[in-house]
Amino acid sequence: MRAITGNALNNNSQTHILKLDLEPNDAQRLANLCGLHDEHLRLIESRMNIIIRNRSNQFQLAGELNLVKAAANLLEALYQDTAKEELTPESIHLHLQTSGIAELVGKSQQDSEGSADEFITLRTPKGTIKPRGPNQQKYVRTVLTNDINFGVGPAGTGKTYLAVACAVEALSNDEVRRILLVRPAVEAGEKLGFLPGDLSQKVDPYLRPLYDALYEMLGFEQVAKLIERNVIEVAPLAYMRGRTLNNAFIILDESQNTTREQMKMFLTRIGFGSTAVITGDVTQIDLPKGQKSGLVHVLDVLDGVEGIGVTRFDSKDVVRHPMVQRIVEAYDDHEAEVAAKEKAEREAREAARQEAVAAALAANQTSSEDKDS
Repeated sequence: MRAITGNALNNNSQTHILKLDLEPNDAQRLANLCGLHDEHLRLIESRMNIIIRNRSNQFQLAGELNLVKAAANLLEALYQDTAKEELTPESIHLHLQTSGIAELVGKSQQDSEGSADEFITLRTPKGTIKPRGPNQQKYVRTVLTNDINFGVGPAGTGKTYLAVACAVEALSNDEVRRILLVRPAVEAGEKLGFLPGDLSQKVDPYLRPLYDALYEMLGFEQVAKLIERNVIEVAPLAYMRGRTLNNAFIILDESQNTTREQMKMFLTRIGFGSTAVITGDVTQIDLPKGQKSGLVHVLDVLDGVEGIGVTRFDSKDVVRHPMVQRIVEAYDDHEAEVAAKEKAEREAREAARQEAVAAALAANQTSSEDKDS
């Protein structure tokens, strides 16, 4: 049995409440449907951007009309499955993927994007974080709604900081069980030599920006405890092969220094219930000369692939000292001038080559004519 009512929230959208009774009223099957601590319902809520409340077999779904109808159909299908199988978060993910709900949610987000009522904030134990400007808002919204996300742009645009904030909020809300901090161990144009200590200590210098953000959002002692309990894990990119990462929030920082093979390996580690954020600046690649960045390559390979979010930042999004923005712009202008100069030189060389070839052909033709005469 279903009943639908609607209430206007703002000028751009309307929330609808759908009441749903699932029959038969079987406590064991309902527990199977909802999952431990209602984790299955929370998963559907987060993926479909709706609210689900229930008492026994009576469910109440709130959100956009198309979404609550789709969620009701999904709950009915899942409830039928509870008669013959034990539901898991993985099976819920598979139902969400195969039911076409992702396209419906994506269309809903496009229709409502830009609404002033959708200003996003991230809540962490140490305070609330507000993304600045429309591009940071878009970035956070993309991270919250896609399993794999790329944040690409210059230093100081908040790519890494906001990714950590999303991870901390997800961990605080029990949406994930752990946070993984990953980075390729590539020096910025220097050879640091042998680094003493255990694995974590060797990688710590490379992950300092991530640690600084975690300390600010969780506190030094809490971060230390979570690392000790392996809730926050430091993982060098080279050590990721062979793993499958379920129910985790994974941040790959400085991804412009990955190779093609490393990037493919990393992306294929992602399991059920996980979110991955890959950040990088394609203008600061420290790989050996002649080796193409995995980030540059993957942005071409995955262009247009459904379920992958890409946010591109530029100098206007820099939120550090104003001088940082000017420096980024100066480098961009200089690189554009150099590229234009190199292009002009290539074109001039090609024109000269073609002219020389034409002159040689003309000379050969003249010589042949002289011999014939």
